[in-house]
Amino acid sequence: MNRDTIVAAATAMSSAGIGIIRISGEDSFLILDRIFRSKNPEKNILEQPSYTIHYGMIYDEEELLDEVIVLLMKGPHSYTAEDTVEIDCHGGILVMRRILETVLKQGARPAEPGEFTKRAFLNGRIDLSQAEAVMDVIQAKNELALQSSVSQLKGSVSEKIHSFREQILYETAFLESALDDPEHISLDGYAEKLSNIIRKIGSELETLIHTFENGRIVKEGIKTVILGKPNAGKSSLLNALLGEDRAIVTDIAGTTRDILEEQLYLDGVTLNILDTAGIRKTKDMVEQIGVSRAKEQAEAADLILYVVDSSCSLNENDEEILELLKGKKGIVLLNKSDLKAAVTEKMIAEKTDHPVISISAKNGFGLKELEEAIQNLFFQGRISFNDELVITNVRHKVALEEARKSLLMVENSIKLQMPEDFYTIDLMGAYMSLGQIIGEEMGEDLVQEIFSKFCMGK
Repeated sequence: MNRDTIVAAATAMSSAGIGIIRISGEDSFLILDRIFRSKNPEKNILEQPSYTIHYGMIYDEEELLDEVIVLLMKGPHSYTAEDTVEIDCHGGILVMRRILETVLKQGARPAEPGEFTKRAFLNGRIDLSQAEAVMDVIQAKNELALQSSVSQLKGSVSEKIHSFREQILYETAFLESALDDPEHISLDGYAEKLSNIIRKIGSELETLIHTFENGRIVKEGIKTVILGKPNAGKSSLLNALLGEDRAIVTDIAGTTRDILEEQLYLDGVTLNILDTAGIRKTKDMVEQIGVSRAKEQAEAADLILYVVDSSCSLNENDEEILELLKGKKGIVLLNKSDLKAAVTEKMIAEKTDHPVISISAKNGFGLKELEEAIQNLFFQGRISFNDELVITNVRHKVALEEARKSLLMVENSIKLQMPEDFYTIDLMGAYMSLGQIIGEEMGEDLVQEIFSKFCMGK
């Protein structure tokens, strides 16, 4: 393991009230001793206990750089499980850069992206799922994503995976022992017992895998595409949902020609809303491109909001949009409900089984019902997971699926009455797949790739 002492800015290099420089490694305290002068000249920084704060000045040789507070954290009881120093200086690009340069002159090297967290992982303070949760906490876009990330940082995923692996390892060890010593350890009736255990673990894995779609939505947001004919009120709906005029609204058909994307926070979840060009046949080349892009976005959408101008009769363009809704989660919005209706909920219900809501984007009527309908579509009306474990990482999902496949192969071997040696091979396959989630069965290249996506200073 690399024992270099590393340094990085833990806060942004910008004008701010405070800036934090983080140093980690076996020479952290020695480097601090060379550049820090306490306000108490009799205090030796090397003799101070862990978890203490000290006030003084940072010097580059004899040049005073800043008035600071330093925090001492001795390993293994620190974030990286190494000796760690944090220098709290005044915020500002120049002063932070000068302190960083001074630390580097004393023998530290610049930290790589995510290297502090990587060291915490390599030193055994956290496992890989917790390390990934650190970045998820930083990047959380809404309250539920933050709650889920903090739960995983505390070890919710780790505990579940360790539980699975312990059960699998116990049964594998029992099988190995029985095969090595058949005179003293009998396998009579064991196949049925193992089958029950495998089915139980497999069912729990399946449940976790099925949480991924909700987990992805919580983490990334619901990709929501607004579709409709020109002048149906799509841009007005976007503006009404956002509470501000973000999209251009005119009476001219085809005003929106490209994708306009905005984010809306709905009861703890993010909606990534895309306003699209009106769906219609047109000879305008630019508008044709806009319509084509609208259809492409609809194909990849988690949710389609189909806006119908209820004051105008349906036509072939509406039929085309209804085709785009097939097999997708969608809500039909009868807009302009304040005008005389040419299209009713009953007429739409005859063409699709998607929820239908009457709204007026102009005066805000029906928007509350729309929010409730979205909650029902994605979270059965209750956007809350309480203590439920939800998988949000695609890497974890893939590993769970591989483990599930291995356990299914064990079940199949039992049904076919295959020799017990076959059981152990696939049991260990499941064990190793689960180990990838917590980092116990990982190659260095993949570990490096994961931490390279972290921000600097973390």
